[in-house]
Amino acid sequence: MKFSVKLGLVALSALLASCSVLEGEKIDYKSAGKGVSLEVPPDLTQLSRDSRYVVPGGPVSANSFQVGQSVSSVPTAATAVGDVRIERAGNQRWLVINRPADQLWGPVRDFWQESGFLLAMDQPNLGIMETDWAENRAKIPEDIIRRTLGKLIDSVYSTSERDRFRTRMERSASGATEIYVSHRGMVEVYSNTSKDQTVWQPRPTDPELEAEFLRRLMVRLGAPQEQARVAGTTAGAKPTSRVASVNSQPVVLVDEGFDRAWRRVGLALDRTGFTVEDRDRSQGTYFVRYVAPNPDKKEPGFFGKLFSRAEKAEPPLKYRINLKSQGESTTVSVLNANGAPETSADAQRIVQVIADDLK
Repeated sequence: MKFSVKLGLVALSALLASCSVLEGEKIDYKSAGKGVSLEVPPDLTQLSRDSRYVVPGGPVSANSFQVGQSVSSVPTAATAVGDVRIERAGNQRWLVINRPADQLWGPVRDFWQESGFLLAMDQPNLGIMETDWAENRAKIPEDIIRRTLGKLIDSVYSTSERDRFRTRMERSASGATEIYVSHRGMVEVYSNTSKDQTVWQPRPTDPELEAEFLRRLMVRLGAPQEQARVAGTTAGAKPTSRVASVNSQPVVLVDEGFDRAWRRVGLALDRTGFTVEDRDRSQGTYFVRYVAPNPDKKEPGFFGKLFSRAEKAEPPLKYRINLKSQGESTTVSVLNANGAPETSADAQRIVQVIADDLK
C-alpha cells in the first residue's frame, strides 16, 4: 500500500512538472525549412525579379537590406517609451509607432530572427516581410523520455502544425508607422482511412497568437513590459460587414470610414494568403495576387484550387481590391488586372473570404 501511494505521488509530481513546463513557455518556434528558395505552385509563374519584389533564397543578412535606403541605429528604450501603442478593432490589432519606417525595419527583422524564424520575404520597398513555415516546439509535451533523450534525438519530435507570419509596415497620414502582423497556419491530417498518408491543409488564423507577437514586438521596440502586457486588451466597437451586390458586382459593405476600413482590409488580405504587390492609398487600391499556403509543396488546398486554371502553366492571376467610402460606410470591390469590375465566380469567392475575416 505504501509503495502504491509513493508511486502515485511520483506520477503526480511528474504530471505537475510537465504542466509547469508547458505553461511557462508557450512559444518556442523553430523554422521547418532550411532557407531554400520558395517553389511556385504549378498553376502560377514566378514574378519577374526586379527592385519591387524579390524572394531571397536563404536567411536574410544585413547586407540584403540595401534597397535604396539605409537603416538608422536601433533606438534605445529611453527614447522609445511612449511612442508605441496597439490599436484594436474586433479581433484585429496593429501597432502604431511614432517613428519612420526606415528606423524600424532592421529591429523588426532582428525580432523575427531572434524568435526562431527564417525570412522567406524581405522587401522594405514594399513594406513587407514574411517568415518561413515554422513549428511551435512548445506544443510538444515534455514527457520523461524527451527530457532524457530530447537533446540527442530532438529532431524525432515534431508537431503536426506549421505557422508563418507576415509583417506589413505602412506610413499613416500623421507620419507615424503602422505595423500589422498576420498569422497563417497549416495542419497535417491523414488523407485516407488507413492513416498511412498525410496532407497539409489550412487551419484557422489565430488572432491571439498575432496579439502575443505584437506585444513581444512592442517590448523589442522599447515599450515597458507592463505596458505591452495590458496593451490591446480592450476590444472596442466591432463594425459589421456583409456581402452584397452593387450593379451586379459582388462587394463587401463595411460599416466604418475609409481609414479604419483600409487598415482592416489590408490585414484581412494578409491573413488569407494574398500577396500585396503594391498599394495606392490615395486611390483606395490594393494590387494583389494569391499563392496557396503549402509548406510541404504538395497538392494545392482549397484556395489554391480556387485560382488554378488549365493543366498548362498560365500567368498568375492578379486583382485589384478597391475601397470607396461615403461617410462612415465603405464598399470593397474586386477589379481585374486592368482595373475593370471583376464579375466572375472568383470575385464572389474573394469578397466572401474578405467578409469572413472582417467578422
